[in-house]
Amino acid sequence: MKHDIQEWSVIKRLLAYTKRYGRPLSLAFVFLLLATGAKLAGPFLIKVFIDEFVTPGVYPTNWVVTLLVVYMVLHISAVIFDYLQSIAFQKIALKIVQNIRMDIFRHVMGLRLAYFDRTPAGVLVSRITNDTEAVKELYVGVMSTFVQSGVQLLGTYIFLYILEPTLATIGLVLLPLFWLIIWAYRRYSTKYFALVRDLLSQLNAQLSESINGMGIVQQFRQEERLVRQFEATNEAHQEARFKNLKLDSMLLRPIIELLLAFSIIGLLGYYGFLSMTEQVQVGVVYAFISYIERIFRPVLDIMQRLSEFQQAVVSADRVFKVLDTDEPAPGKSLSGEAAIEAGEVRFDDVTFSYDGEVDVLKNISFVAKPGETVALVGHTGSGKSSIINLLTRFYPYEGGQITIDGHPLEQFEEVELRDKIGLVLQDPFLFSGTIEDNLKLFNPTVDSDKVRQSAEFVQANTFIEKLETGYGHTVGERGATFSSGERQLLAFARTVARDPKILILDEATSSIDTETEERVQFALDRMRRGRTTIAIAHRLSTIQDADLILVLHRGEIVERGNHQALLKHDGLYKKMYELQSGQRLMS
Repeated sequence: MKHDIQEWSVIKRLLAYTKRYGRPLSLAFVFLLLATGAKLAGPFLIKVFIDEFVTPGVYPTNWVVTLLVVYMVLHISAVIFDYLQSIAFQKIALKIVQNIRMDIFRHVMGLRLAYFDRTPAGVLVSRITNDTEAVKELYVGVMSTFVQSGVQLLGTYIFLYILEPTLATIGLVLLPLFWLIIWAYRRYSTKYFALVRDLLSQLNAQLSESINGMGIVQQFRQEERLVRQFEATNEAHQEARFKNLKLDSMLLRPIIELLLAFSIIGLLGYYGFLSMTEQVQVGVVYAFISYIERIFRPVLDIMQRLSEFQQAVVSADRVFKVLDTDEPAPGKSLSGEAAIEAGEVRFDDVTFSYDGEVDVLKNISFVAKPGETVALVGHTGSGKSSIINLLTRFYPYEGGQITIDGHPLEQFEEVELRDKIGLVLQDPFLFSGTIEDNLKLFNPTVDSDKVRQSAEFVQANTFIEKLETGYGHTVGERGATFSSGERQLLAFARTVARDPKILILDEATSSIDTETEERVQFALDRMRRGRTTIAIAHRLSTIQDADLILVLHRGEIVERGNHQALLKHDGLYKKMYELQSGQRLMS
């Protein structure tokens, strides 16, 4: 019962998408009714021809010709209206699926990072592509088939009542039998379809993880293990599909065809016994058998589409679960009037937890003034990146307060934060497109001149101008054709083009070779001038000139000061510095 309610709620949400297409949907129904009526009139006309002309052996030319012309016109009309209704329904279906796909993609773009931390990329890709494709089949094939079959079933019973009301009433017994078969099929098939879709998502996630980490996979010789893992999931997926195929083979066509055979046998037996006592019209027998077959045809169509229906409902439920995820990115619904002018950043007693239980930041307090550089150092998991995540408002903090230029972070519109805070990551992300597209990022305030000025400012122009097409050079996936240093310089140029007041450097030079580091460090020094800079660093040699160094340990600031002051104190920073410089090892 609970499953039926859940399934019905999914269907209602799917049907809600049809509301905006009321007029074209009404027109499609008109075409469907006309096509169905034209098709169903055929056997009735043949019945008239047999009983009125063939049986008595009378062939009045005018009536016969008229009957043939009407029959031909009806069939031609049925073909035309059938084409029109099919095109109309499919056009509406494709538009609806386009809307659903855009809805889920737009919703995913607005979710907070915590959602992506716990949701594999392969799963989301499966929701937006595979699952919406299954929903498309629901609208394009399944729902149109259900509607057409339902109208045809109703029309067929109307003609049966016109021919023989008693037999038509007896024929209603078939309806609960049909319902029983459909109920049995759905009861067992739903769990198989849900399992198939879950296993398909696992396959996508495993495939995505293996391809993205191919370097590590090969380095640590994990190929065989991953192949075995993928094979096990693939085997489970195929087994679930095979169980469903066996169910299809048993409950779909065989049982329906068996019922049809019994129905025709019963019908012939009825008219056989009836002919012993009274005259039976051959045309009526023909028409009745023809209509009985037409009753089973839409039922068979529905049964054959049930597997797609079950699959689509499961997929739609998964899509709607993503759409119902209520985890908006912080600041999406806020509208503040504060503007970042100088860029002074202040953390006052800030506490934060990702899971609401374990604090990863505890009572963090510091000030970063314009023109100053504040460096965050510490072992992995000490809370450095969490500070950046809070400042960029990727995550909401629980305790304390973060201000920029004296205004609480919550008072800034998201667009203001994104425009005035420049973020440079350890592994810069480049989009498919040209170099100029990547530096502009479709920002209307950044023109071609500003792109070139920004590239020259960080000395990225030295390698860009050597390319055959220069700034029009096509960037491959994630900028794979560039070296790590070149990608980093492009990321610097992209940041400079937006002229941020606050600069955040998250391990910006950690993956760069020594030769390239000089150019990158020069670019960094120029970028930092006049801006508030907060830098995360593992290599302490890169932040020795920082105005303030904060040493974090288990979410707390355990030391603070500049490089020289911290070296005088026999603490964690000094130990880290000596380990990196080799002094402790030598001693």
